[in-house]
Amino acid sequence: MAARDAAHPVLRLLPGRDARVKGGFPWIYSNEVAMDAVARTIEPGTVVRVISDHGRQLGLAGFNRHTLIAARMLSRDPDDRIDGDFVAARLHRALGLRDRLYDRPYYRLVHAEADGLPGTIIDRYGDAIAVQCNTALMDRLTPELVDALERLLEPRAIVLRNDSGGRALEGLSSEVSVARGTLDGPVALEENGARFLADLVGGQKTGWFYDQRDNRAFAARLAKGLDVLDVYCHTGGFAIAAARAGARHVLAVDRSQPALALAQEAAGANGCGDRMDWRRAEAFGELERLARDGDRFGLVIVDPPAFVKTKRDLAVGSRGYRKLARLAAAVVAPGGFLVACSCSHHVDPALFAEQVRRGLVDARRTGRILMASGAAPDHPVHPCLPETAYLKALALQLD
Repeated sequence: MAARDAAHPVLRLLPGRDARVKGGFPWIYSNEVAMDAVARTIEPGTVVRVISDHGRQLGLAGFNRHTLIAARMLSRDPDDRIDGDFVAARLHRALGLRDRLYDRPYYRLVHAEADGLPGTIIDRYGDAIAVQCNTALMDRLTPELVDALERLLEPRAIVLRNDSGGRALEGLSSEVSVARGTLDGPVALEENGARFLADLVGGQKTGWFYDQRDNRAFAARLAKGLDVLDVYCHTGGFAIAAARAGARHVLAVDRSQPALALAQEAAGANGCGDRMDWRRAEAFGELERLARDGDRFGLVIVDPPAFVKTKRDLAVGSRGYRKLARLAAAVVAPGGFLVACSCSHHVDPALFAEQVRRGLVDARRTGRILMASGAAPDHPVHPCLPETAYLKALALQLD
């Protein structure tokens, strides 16, 4: 049953547990909910009317009694209708922002809570769309979401990349499917004047990482005339940007052969493949080998996948960033540059900077921070969820 077809059951909060919601916080944790007989019968993904212990109306939320984040706010108006028109309005607002930010249709269109669609990721690749719904609520609203996207953008294909780990936490299945239209292979995208390829069905996440757009541009400014090493290169974002900016030579390393194949094809399309080499290898082992062989680079970029996926991984994963910084610093030429990144949202900017600092000390290198950055503006952050600003990037010059 679609969310709009059911009367909204009431979700009552425990005494004294409504302050954060009243202050704008969009999540309600399970220990804030009066889990009475009514609440225990509400199906995951149902829209509920949230009230305080005193009966104050707080708005509408999507509820899942099985998760730590039991409810995610949708609207502060308890009379709103959560239906296809509601979803379309949120999409239209998100599109208006991206059209102001970018003049080409290649960007993250919806970034979860910040765009008013909790747990929902939508990336736009011209006339192809990749969608990921990571909450039970938005999983139930997927038909409305797909219909609204089709009306708003008329894409040739809409891919559901519902294979993230977050869906398991919500009790949802993992699947990838083409919901509308047809897709016969990787799709083309543009970023900072370059052309790339993304596999929306089999690639990592939704196929491309738009969040690094501005950090790639900054790194490219450093690359002219230098030998560049890009570790965890994926489909060539940093590497090709550096080559196009005038790098003398670029060595790009990744363990995924399909990603390297797409990167190599994109390098040819950008006319810079003759100054690039692609190597399939594990990052830590390859960095150690390069250091032993005495190879040095004017610019080294390390943009790994998340080392810390849960809070339980924080201690071990943080040490991984320290080790990566040490190994990367060892192959930076004197006066050269290091760009180090982390997409682990459990690692805050201060902790990441500290681990990079420790890695430099371990490598017996000194230097200076040139840039500390996050994600591009098509990845906005909800003002009450600063911890969701997951991406960190540091650019340093090393002595």
